[in-house]
Amino acid sequence: MDKIVRNYLEIKSLDELQYQERQNTKYIVKEVLPDNFQLNKFFYKQIGKNYNWNDRLVWDDKKWADYVSNSNVFTFILKDNEDIAGFFELIYHREESEVEIAYFGLLKEYMDKKLGGYMLSEAIKISFSYKVNRVWVHTCSLDHKHALKNYISRGMKIYNTETISAKSA
Repeated sequence: MDKIVRNYLEIKSLDELQYQERQNTKYIVKEVLPDNFQLNKFFYKQIGKNYNWNDRLVWDDKKWADYVSNSNVFTFILKDNEDIAGFFELIYHREESEVEIAYFGLLKEYMDKKLGGYMLSEAIKISFSYKVNRVWVHTCSLDHKHALKNYISRGMKIYNTETISAKSA
């Protein structure tokens, strides 16, 4: 693949959210408290290996710890009873009054169980609890084949698209 298509999406109001209920009450989204960089690192590596997430692979433990302890970074996990199933990271950009969904994904064994819609619904709902004017994310053609559809199905709208060289990604 020589070219990668990257889409930027946003949602500007909780009223626009097309919420997807969870299919099973054993699944719940919880904030990671206290911060645990090993958990972020685990999810990043396990989920990211399938989608070419590689910018953080060079981070040492100190950089990971500094990142997750930033007061504007929030990590949430999807739990299957006591097991972990997925995660998302939110970055609160206070000065812009917005939240970025920085990373979002499910572990391979939890895919194709209709959990992505529920987890994204929760990510958007939680993001708006910070009293922001918009929530945004970017996804690209290397991500899961249903990623873009999930964002659009939850009420997010594409506001920018770019095509980049695979060499610069």
